[in-house]
Amino acid sequence: MSAEKIGAALKDLVAFTSAIEWTDIPIAVQQRAALVLCDDIAAMVAARAEPEVTALHDGVAKAAGAAEATVFNARGQRLDRYSAALANGCAGDWAELDEGYRRVICHAGVYCLPALLAEAEADGHSATDLMRALVIGYETVARVARAFTFPNLVLHPHGSLAAVGAAAAIAALRRVPQDVAVGAISSAATMVLPGPYTHPIQGSLVRNVWPGVAAQTGLRAVDWSAIGIRGLPSALHDVYTDAFGARADANELNGALGEAWAISDGYHKVFACCQYGHATIEATKKLLERAPASRIAAIHLETHEKARIMDNPDPDTTIAAKFSIQHIAATAAVHGSGGAEAFSANSLHIPDVVALRHKVSTAPYAPLPAWPNDRPTRVTWTLDDGSTLTEEVMSARGGPDLPFTPDEIRAKIHGIVDEAYPAMGTVMDALLDLDPAGLGRAWDATVKGMTAL
Repeated sequence: MSAEKIGAALKDLVAFTSAIEWTDIPIAVQQRAALVLCDDIAAMVAARAEPEVTALHDGVAKAAGAAEATVFNARGQRLDRYSAALANGCAGDWAELDEGYRRVICHAGVYCLPALLAEAEADGHSATDLMRALVIGYETVARVARAFTFPNLVLHPHGSLAAVGAAAAIAALRRVPQDVAVGAISSAATMVLPGPYTHPIQGSLVRNVWPGVAAQTGLRAVDWSAIGIRGLPSALHDVYTDAFGARADANELNGALGEAWAISDGYHKVFACCQYGHATIEATKKLLERAPASRIAAIHLETHEKARIMDNPDPDTTIAAKFSIQHIAATAAVHGSGGAEAFSANSLHIPDVVALRHKVSTAPYAPLPAWPNDRPTRVTWTLDDGSTLTEEVMSARGGPDLPFTPDEIRAKIHGIVDEAYPAMGTVMDALLDLDPAGLGRAWDATVKGMTAL
């Protein structure tokens, strides 16, 4: 696949997205945009008390410019748009409760929203403007993720994709000319972060800041493209194929435009860890209905490769715990859930969890089924009397094949935001209902309503 074909396909994609109005987007897709918006803001709020997040926000604030946009940490912090995008982007993936794109490895919502939230508040765009840009940014970065695929998990998408999503979303929000949008997306591709996938597995918290850094980069890419500082249209190919070694498919960029929307293939989380381990948690909860965790002598997981890669029986940070299949299996058994407490710093040192982590073994799930059952897990417990119990989950809930109900996601959102922001849930409910008054209101006014005490 030539670089020229990739560049031409990107121009086709931008020509299509530039012409999209909110009213062109099907109602079901509009509803999905509202759900992603509210769910990902809630994920930012969920990280507000993490000590590293608090310190990071305060450090960013020391060098910030005039207040333009809100940091969703329930501390009344408002910073310039670039600093707010950085701060919210770093919080957005911290609790591992943000939405993701199911067909390939891509958390498109958190790649677009930190920059969009800051820009929309700073410049008084409406909620409709914001969500239109979210749909377009999501479509663009998801198609880029589909167009460039890797044979193994070497690069983490938070580093390698997020700047592209931010640039595409901001270009859509500002309604820049097509050549400026193509230049911004191309520029952003040259400024991505080659973040190693091994870093979160081994406990490096730097992974959590990649979406924040990328949000700033995406904003600047659009700024600079407007004054003529642009990447080449071939940049996507030059970076992802020539530099990173991905297989390229231009048809994923410009094929079947308008026939389906990427944001419709997203997934939502109620478990606070990497989605690759969610089937393990669901199977474990079924096993707990049959026997208590105190009887477990050994745990054997037959699971997909993406879960087996998360091999770390001794995680020493919260991010390592969220990316440790041993911790996921053990803490779910001890806590009976996969909520925030099961992946808190305290969970790393609970004696029963520590002991169980070292009783977990893994093997390939074979034969591996096709999508959407490509992330299955069979969990077998060997009990203290030598007997065994097995439960299997072919596809964890939350994706387009087995979605949570809107009420379940609303309950998750309210469970996170109601304490921190008592008024936020009500405002979000109106957005989720696509209330015309709420959609037409300026986003800065919406944020004031959300954060009112």
